[in-house]
Amino acid sequence: MESRAAKRRANQPQNEPLTKRRVVLGELSNLPNLIVPQPAVTDKTLTVHNGVSAESNVNAPIVSDIYNYLRTIEMEKRRPMVDYIENVQKEVTTIMRAILVDWIVEVAEEYKLLSDTIFLSVSYIDRVLSINPVSKPRLQLLGISSMFIASKYEEISPPHVEEFCFITDNTYDKAEVVSMEADILKALNFELGNPTVKTFLRRFTGIACENKKASSLQFEFMSYYLAELSLLEYCCLKFLPSLVAASVVFLARFIIWPDLQPWTSDLYECSRYKSVELKECVLVLHDLYTARRGGSFQAIREKYKQHKFKYVANLSAPQVPNYLFEE
Repeated sequence: MESRAAKRRANQPQNEPLTKRRVVLGELSNLPNLIVPQPAVTDKTLTVHNGVSAESNVNAPIVSDIYNYLRTIEMEKRRPMVDYIENVQKEVTTIMRAILVDWIVEVAEEYKLLSDTIFLSVSYIDRVLSINPVSKPRLQLLGISSMFIASKYEEISPPHVEEFCFITDNTYDKAEVVSMEADILKALNFELGNPTVKTFLRRFTGIACENKKASSLQFEFMSYYLAELSLLEYCCLKFLPSLVAASVVFLARFIIWPDLQPWTSDLYECSRYKSVELKECVLVLHDLYTARRGGSFQAIREKYKQHKFKYVANLSAPQVPNYLFEE
């Protein structure tokens, strides 16, 4: 027997054009069936200047306000201590921290997690270690539980807790991971959305590309590579995430486009950092890139030697001359 719903569908006109659209709540009382004509896409609407679209220029005040807010947040209480290993931790060392970060990158590759998840995971780890001493046997538990929280914050389909237990060869069971998750959330006061290097890098890379379409993708991958390398180095905690992101862009431009000035007036206006302010961080990143620092940690290096990342880890990087940091 044909259902009532089927009869109703059969009686409806078949090729009647759709005239309704979803509208915002404020429109409901006035024009519920209003059809808003969509503007035609023209060359003018797609104009890009210095990596920023025309639409972005229209929204420049909003973008500036957001950036100001992020800069305020990164300097407040969501920032980890820069010397927690010396003053808070009794068993954890800088080498142990680097080993944990290297392993987290491996796990992220295994489960195809976003780069944002990696940065947020490491941020949670550093913030917790700034407050609470952690024993050596529980450091990996802190790492995997931080990653569990970060993946739920960033990923559309985060791995289940059982998968995180499995990746540790079941060193920790589900109850231990969930318990550590609760401890982390309490330590962070449930403030999970702090800006990371990747947050600022999104804004800076668009300005830095200067319409160089041929190599802009390679430049972006180089920026992501340098940013992830910075996670290995404990001393990078003394730099604000925005400064690390600016230094990453400086060095990536130097490596990918050696004939260009690595720091421009547009980048200065965007980041509010002078080139001389970036020098110390740029040189640390250069040492990481050339493996003078962190050379024994291979997960990030192997990741960016792949074709999908344009083999950026295989490129050479000459020494950065001092005159590039002059005003």
